[in-house]
Amino acid sequence: MKVYLETYGCTANKSDSEIIAGLLKEKGFELVDSPENSDLNIINTCIVKTPTEQRMKFRIKQLTKIGKPLVVAGCMTKTEQKIIEKINPNTTMIGPDSIERIVDAAEEALKGNKVIYKKNLRKPKINLPRLEKSVHITQISTGCNGNCSYCIVKLAKGELFCYPSDLIIKDIEKAVKNGCKEIRITSQDNATYNYEGVKLPELLKEICKIEGKFSIRVGMMNPSSVKIILDELIDVYKNEKIRKFLHLPLQSGSDRILKLMNRGYKSKDFVEIVERFRKEIPDLFLSTDVIVGFPGETEEDFNMTLELLKNLKFDKVNISKFGPRPGTLASRMKQLNPNIIKQRSKILHEICKKN
Repeated sequence: MKVYLETYGCTANKSDSEIIAGLLKEKGFELVDSPENSDLNIINTCIVKTPTEQRMKFRIKQLTKIGKPLVVAGCMTKTEQKIIEKINPNTTMIGPDSIERIVDAAEEALKGNKVIYKKNLRKPKINLPRLEKSVHITQISTGCNGNCSYCIVKLAKGELFCYPSDLIIKDIEKAVKNGCKEIRITSQDNATYNYEGVKLPELLKEICKIEGKFSIRVGMMNPSSVKIILDELIDVYKNEKIRKFLHLPLQSGSDRILKLMNRGYKSKDFVEIVERFRKEIPDLFLSTDVIVGFPGETEEDFNMTLELLKNLKFDKVNISKFGPRPGTLASRMKQLNPNIIKQRSKILHEICKKN
């Protein structure tokens, strides 16, 4: 049977799709590059932002119109099941922590049966069949131990669940042996990794010991988690196998807004981390995320963010206009005028271009 798969969202989602494709291929399914030429269509969804959710709804409607059996996977199944069913009542669904059941889901959908697999199975999603190229994505955990007031991902992926370090090493060893030249370490917050006392720096040291010519790119880490392991993390970053890439989300330069966001750090903590990294890792590439227009953000709060961006001169800034996500605390706060958010977003983009 022919299957079409399309993917949205984070690096972890891309990894999930590689596993989905690998499991299906192992069972004899043929992957095709067009939903019109398939027997079954699968969409792996993301709902982190409001515009992304609108895109998901649009694509589910489009895929439904094609008339083929449809499987919706990913975060949207955990947070927006009723919306999916309103668009297509017959949709089979599979949650982020249930992707090992994709073959069952596909077979049932092809029979015309609707099934829903959404339990948090809490099984490591590594060392599974997958389709990949020269870049290997290794998920080291799922879920999150944070409680950011604006984030819907926690509702989709639950509490933090770290994967055993020995399984992670085995997964990467296999990838390198198969010719992968870049290993991407990913999770909702890499710096929170802690499996039976093995934290991220220790894990990275063990990965660096793996024989072969490859690089390691560490994905997003929250400042609140990084500051706890800062010395050890900087030390391991000096290893030649670790790419000098740091994705550290700022979100706001205002301590008042950071507190409303429940981020767990202050702007001075963020600055200290950046300064320490830049002192020890001179060729550092620094990426950050900023949310503009969070509920209650005043002109003064916004200017604090502007000043931090100007002073720290990031290599890359991902700017997001705040949009309330259902079920989050921030969605119940008094929202800013959309025109103010749009204007501030434009100013931020202009500042970042100049830097």
